[in-house]
Amino acid sequence: MTARTGHFLGSTLIVMVLIASSSAFAQQRPLLTQDPETIGAGRVLIEGGVEHDADVYYPLSGLTGNLWRVPVVGVIVGVGSIAEVQLTGGPYDRLTVTGRQPAPLSSMTTFTGDTTSDVDDIILATKVRVAGETQSRPAFGLRFATRLPNAKHASGLGQDTIDFYATALVGKTFQSIRIVANMGLGIMPDPTRADRQNDVLLYGVSIARAVTGEIELVGEINGRLNTRSGDAPPGTESRGVIRAGARYTRGPARVDAALLLGVTTPDPALGFTVGFTYVFDAFKTP
Repeated sequence: MTARTGHFLGSTLIVMVLIASSSAFAQQRPLLTQDPETIGAGRVLIEGGVEHDADVYYPLSGLTGNLWRVPVVGVIVGVGSIAEVQLTGGPYDRLTVTGRQPAPLSSMTTFTGDTTSDVDDIILATKVRVAGETQSRPAFGLRFATRLPNAKHASGLGQDTIDFYATALVGKTFQSIRIVANMGLGIMPDPTRADRQNDVLLYGVSIARAVTGEIELVGEINGRLNTRSGDAPPGTESRGVIRAGARYTRGPARVDAALLLGVTTPDPALGFTVGFTYVFDAFKTP
């Protein structure tokens, strides 16, 4: 075997592993940008992780602090070959308060001391792959999601509103690199007024580089942009986070870790996340 042939076979193997991995682990922890590929009919994906965000600001309550999310949990069920249902959230968010300032709903916080906690908001979503990837065309998909208001105003961590998101998904593999892009619309009610809302532009771009058949380097920028002229209603302003990390996949299991860097004032100045993902065949579809 020549060196060139060996390099070609090695590159081909990495590409095959990356494509298979993007299908089986389509949620892509530690990234948030959604891959258009689904996990497959009858499969169930369970993921969990820990996230720490430093210097987070809550515009509604005026709180600034360091946030722990323990754990961040996700369950995905492949209800067909092209569709899946997603449920993500967490049972415990804890903020160590480092600063307070006047805010629209700061008077509604009821906790005492320098720490507050609450249940994380749950996001219920459905993702559909519209077209699979070919040699000349990327994969396309759609995702529809609703954020449910579990966290409350009393803790200072919640908005107590229901959001709706609709996103178009695109993904393409180039040799050992997987690039995914998201673009969509988010409808976010104003937490301070019942008669208005803010329609935000959702965005996300991620890249995954297969180093070996088991290790990937990953990165993304993911967030939303305010579309209103002037100031956005509090709690609906522009947000964005850059994530950079790595994933290690072995069979049906994966571990991951990433650093987080916020790009707007409410976002964390710095953070990190570590997690674990497991996929298994749970049932047969008709």
